[in-house]
Amino acid sequence: MSGIRPTRAARVGRAVVVVVALLWSLGPVLYGVLLSVRPYGEVVRDPLGLPSGLELSAFTTAMRDEADGGFGLGRFVLNSLGVAVGTVALSILVCVLGAYAAARLRYRGRALTNGIILAVYLFPGIVLAVPKFVILSRLGLTSTLVGLLVVYVAATVPVALYMMRNFFLALPQSVEEAAIMDGCTLPQLLVRVVLPIAIPGVVATAIYVFMIAWNEYFYALLFLVQHRDLWTAPLGIAQLGDFQVPVTVLLAGSIAVTVPVVIVFFLAQRYIVSGLVQGAER
Repeated sequence: MSGIRPTRAARVGRAVVVVVALLWSLGPVLYGVLLSVRPYGEVVRDPLGLPSGLELSAFTTAMRDEADGGFGLGRFVLNSLGVAVGTVALSILVCVLGAYAAARLRYRGRALTNGIILAVYLFPGIVLAVPKFVILSRLGLTSTLVGLLVVYVAATVPVALYMMRNFFLALPQSVEEAAIMDGCTLPQLLVRVVLPIAIPGVVATAIYVFMIAWNEYFYALLFLVQHRDLWTAPLGIAQLGDFQVPVTVLLAGSIAVTVPVVIVFFLAQRYIVSGLVQGAER
């Protein structure tokens, strides 16, 4: 069967399917980009027309601070970036140690612990909103980006721990046993042997955690709604949905918020694919 070559009609049909799928998925995005670089008056007159030239005023209006006549999205993006990067750093630091312990160490209640980790991950965020709000209120961390960072770490640690546990389970134990025979301590084993091999899985988990923190809306609204200067990008995009905001500004803001995520995916694409395949081996 492996020697059978597809016919010309099959190759043409496959190419047509691929082109149609690309147009179906990328068409709305391309149309949004074209609208964002056209003057608002031109869009109103001819929504389906092509741009006569590049007009980037919608991007500057969306990103400028309110004091300068904009919508402050640039500041919101920076807030989101700081919270997302901090969430990734803290979550990965905690989860590398926890996931290796869950995958390799033998202790009483190991299966129960792994089940609890998965159960916490499956809890809806709205169920835990009130307890988290009360705890942060007692700590004086409500209405702060630090408090939001703590909430995001608490929300992402279970899923990151569960993902990285599967990556560590897929690693060959013989390599670790050889390192121990050579005199490696547990910290040396983790840093010098395990982490270099598990880099694809760690990066894939980090990207997933970044996506959760970058796109999260509910907790940001709950903790920061009364402090506009601390808003994150999802809150900023939500304000652009007002009917008084030109559609070109809305699309420009949406594209500007999407660009950092796209860049991260392109830079880490190799690690994401290999990491997902490595985790799937379990």
